[in-house]
This record gives sequence, C-alpha cells and structure tokens, in this order.
Amino acid sequence: MKKKIITSAFSNLYTDQRIEKVCRTLYENGYDIELIGNDWKGAEEMQRPYPFSRIHLDSKNLKTGYFEFNWKLYHELKNKADQNTILHANDLDALVSNYLISQKLNIPLVFDSHEIFSEMPAIQGKMSQKVWRYAEKKIVPKLRWMITASKSYADWFHKKYGINPVVVQNAPRKLNFTAEIPENNPKIFLYQGALNPFRGIDKAIMAMHHLEGVIFKIAGDGPRKEEYENLVIRENLQHKVQFLGKLKPEDLRKITVTADVGMSIEENGGDSYLYSLPNKVLDCIQSRVPLILSNLPEMRNIKNQFDVGEIIRDHQPENIAAAVKNVLSKGRKNYQEELEKASNVLCWENEEIKLLQVFQKAGSAITSKK
Repeated sequence: MKKKIITSAFSNLYTDQRIEKVCRTLYENGYDIELIGNDWKGAEEMQRPYPFSRIHLDSKNLKTGYFEFNWKLYHELKNKADQNTILHANDLDALVSNYLISQKLNIPLVFDSHEIFSEMPAIQGKMSQKVWRYAEKKIVPKLRWMITASKSYADWFHKKYGINPVVVQNAPRKLNFTAEIPENNPKIFLYQGALNPFRGIDKAIMAMHHLEGVIFKIAGDGPRKEEYENLVIRENLQHKVQFLGKLKPEDLRKITVTADVGMSIEENGGDSYLYSLPNKVLDCIQSRVPLILSNLPEMRNIKNQFDVGEIIRDHQPENIAAAVKNVLSKGRKNYQEELEKASNVLCWENEEIKLLQVFQKAGSAITSKK
C-alpha cells in the first residue's frame, strides 16, 4: 500500500521552491502526497500533480495568524491522517500541530527546518521569540526524523538539543547550461530574494555610487521594498537601480542567467542568518553566474571549495563595489569552469537522495507497527 505523506507549512506555497521540490521528489517516488499551506499574503493560482489546499486565515497580523493556522491545521490533520500517514512539518511555525497529531495517532513525523526559526531577526528580543524557543525546546529533542538546510544549522541543532538532523540543502535542480553568456552593456548586478533587513540590499544600493557601467537589478518583494525605493530616490540612483518586483520562479530563472554578477551578502542578524546557506547562492551557481558573498560560514565553505566569486571585506559600500569590480574584471566566462564543478555537486539530484532515505526510514516505522 502506498504510504501517505501530509506536508504542511505556514506558506501560501506559490513561491516556496523547497517545498515544491520536496513534494515533487516524494510524489515521483511513489508516495501519496497531500500539501497544506495557507492564504496569508494571497493565494495565487498554481498547479501541482498532487492535491494541495490552503487554510484560510482571518487574522490581520502574524502573531494571531500563527495561532489560528496551527489550530486549524491541527483539525485538518486530525481529519486527514491515519495509521498509514507520515506527517511532514516545514519549520517551527507548523510543528506544534503536527507533533500533537503524531503523538495522538502514534505516527511518524519528519521535521524540515528551513532556518533556525526561533533566532530569526524579525522576532529578536520579542515576546514571540520566547514562545517559539519554548516550543522548540519542548519538541525538537523528542524528534526521531529531522532535516535542515545547511550543515551549520545541523551543528546548531545538535549542540543545542543533541539531535542529528540530515542536511538537505535547498539546491535547485541541475541546469544543463547551454546559454550563450551575454555581453551586457551596462553590466548586470543582480539581487534576488525577499526584500528583508540584514540582506545587505541597502548597502549594495549605496555601492552603486562607486560603480560605473553597471545596473543593479533587484528581483523580489518584501517589507523593506518601499524603504529601499525611497533610498534610491534620495540618493538619485534611479538610473542605476531597477526594481523588478516579485517574479514567478520560472521567470526569475530567465533573469538570473542574464546577470554578470549575483550577490548574497547577508549580515549577521542572529544565528538563523549567520548559519544560513541562502537559496540565491545555489541558484546563481546553477545559472553559472559568479557572486559576491558574505564572509559567513556556509558561503565561506563554498568559496573554499569552488572559486565562484569574491568574498566582501565588509559591508562598507566601497568594499562591496570593489568586490563587484573584481568579479567583473575577471569576467563571467573565467568563472565557468569552477561554476560548472560546483553545479554538479550543489544540485537537487544529489540532495533528494538524502531526503528519500529519511522518508524511507520514517515509512519503515509504519511497516514495523503492522
């Protein structure tokens, strides 16, 4: 009998590429998948080869939204899960309801921590951080199956809770790169991702004062968008900075491959950022685009293995500009050999093997009960 997996996340699912890749891999390997998200910040139309639904949230702010989602998710899981089900919770904000149902029905639970949720900058020093830390402390040490998105995250969870998560990096599927590298004039400097604090976006905007013959394209949306748009106007950089808005994953890929240099210059905004391996690094590598990188553990580790760009000295705008100039002077073509090597290692086809092993073990726990 096909094993059923119910995957859930506090997400509108539309742009969450990790969840899409995980569910597709599980579906293609014979699991009966159902995906549950919510309609927080919209519910764009999407198509998947397996059933999915979005829980409607009436809450007007995140604090109450989290509680409402977990309450409603608990009842959804209670109705849908049975003795042949593996529960799959994505991040701490979907874990509590999954854990309670897994205990109630004595069924396996796989926890996928995309980040260190309790240490995210958005909740630093707030009462909500204490609540999430309490939930994490109570549940995580009791879990049998856990995956996370970087080795540094896995080390953090091991040190904190004695658990050994399996590292499944959020790498894109392998892209057989055949595109002609464009001769851009002006050169394209690209940021892709959410417009959140601690991403170095404001510093990169200021770096444009030190760069000529370069246009900075910002692909994404988020809470800091208006602030960054105002910064561009205030600094009179409208001719050098373009905001592309939120793009569908397939449209974003078309933009990424045109760039001369990408960026992932996250700042140390707490442990979740300090130990992250941002998706944009792996996306740029698959598109064979060199990057400027922060000197944070996961990015330093990639740079030590493969020469895929330059590590910035610090977040001073002139030093960001200097790193961009270094990449552009070397030229995208000169990074291709190392980017090709990195793309063969850092791809979903390698990561999904580890993912499937975790779910196979969780599934075995169902079989052994019968």
